[in-house]
Amino acid sequence: MAKLLEGPAMGLFQKWGMRTPHHLVISNVEQLDTLAHANPWMKETKMVAKAHEALGGRFKLGLVKVGLDLNGVKTAAKEILNRTVEGMKMSQVIIAEMIEHDEEYYLAVKSTREGAEVLMAKFGGIEVESNWDKIVRVEVTVGEKARTVALEECAKKAGFTGDMVKKMVAFAHSLFDCYDNEDGQYVEINPLVVDKKTGELVALDAVTMLDGDSRFRHPDWNFNFAADFGRAYTPSEKEIMEIDVRVKGSVKLIEIPGGEVALLPAGGGASVFYSDAVVNLGGTIANYSEYSGDPPGWAVEALTEKVCALQGIKHIIVGGAIANFTDVKVTFQGIIAGFRKAQAAGKLKGVKIWVRRGGPNEAIGLAAMRELKSEGFDIEVFDRYTPLTDIVNMALNK
Repeated sequence: MAKLLEGPAMGLFQKWGMRTPHHLVISNVEQLDTLAHANPWMKETKMVAKAHEALGGRFKLGLVKVGLDLNGVKTAAKEILNRTVEGMKMSQVIIAEMIEHDEEYYLAVKSTREGAEVLMAKFGGIEVESNWDKIVRVEVTVGEKARTVALEECAKKAGFTGDMVKKMVAFAHSLFDCYDNEDGQYVEINPLVVDKKTGELVALDAVTMLDGDSRFRHPDWNFNFAADFGRAYTPSEKEIMEIDVRVKGSVKLIEIPGGEVALLPAGGGASVFYSDAVVNLGGTIANYSEYSGDPPGWAVEALTEKVCALQGIKHIIVGGAIANFTDVKVTFQGIIAGFRKAQAAGKLKGVKIWVRRGGPNEAIGLAAMRELKSEGFDIEVFDRYTPLTDIVNMALNK
């Protein structure tokens, strides 16, 4: 599950027929004069400036400024972009038109084991958390669409009357279509308001979670997902993410600064297994990574180069269980190529490599790994008959 920031989430809403405020995202204040010439609404309406980051409670943190003219937006944007909150440097600001309204509502669609659930309430904003038990829900069976009759009953039960019932039902249909067609996991509008000038419903804010692994089905997804760990993705992490969405199988990387043991495991289960073993023995991990699903050798090579470039590492553990179909020879060719490139670039000095693996063509792959000793690598190689975590014990002298 991957989170979208507000700007691209608003773009998806517009794609599926839902109105949002005029908005744009900036990374420096100098952009504003040029953008104001191209966007007349910036001179015609009051505006809101918000930190465009994956942070909750932005208003309480002073990262939301309202009722601004263009000069006010410049001041607010400069202030926000100079802030560091919870270790995260604010790198973007979203500027949006203010929509005059009286009431705030709540509308969402979330994935469930049985299919999906539409959630609706005649209140919104900060009231939602304290009134969660009053939100009205409609169940939608997997593979089906939300039914108009059920949504009408939901709207009436939530307290909507008259023409507002039809408006809420239409918006709920659009939100469900967005969720269903964009591989949604959770899509929320809070608040949803009625524009006093036009009488239209407008989505003022968005929380959007999509299946990040489904990007290959969506050639128009030209956005990056928000970082999962309260910070921007590093260049190396972004490069591996771009490779991951293009290849069969999977390659993953998250950097953890300060760790001494770098991990290059085969599969998510092995990643957790080795991470737990290192930490349990008092070690520190420098990353989360994995390759799985029989990815091409070049993708594993790129991942290996990034792992070798981690700062301050003393060990690299190349580990995995006994593969069913991932070709050990092919993936090890990628790892070996990555090791050689790292060594040529002056990396891996004082770093010991530990290998344990089994699976198709393991004998050839492990033999090729052992040959690295003759090239000056400090490496120890073990086959399927060595328990997985024994190499962790050896690496940490336990």
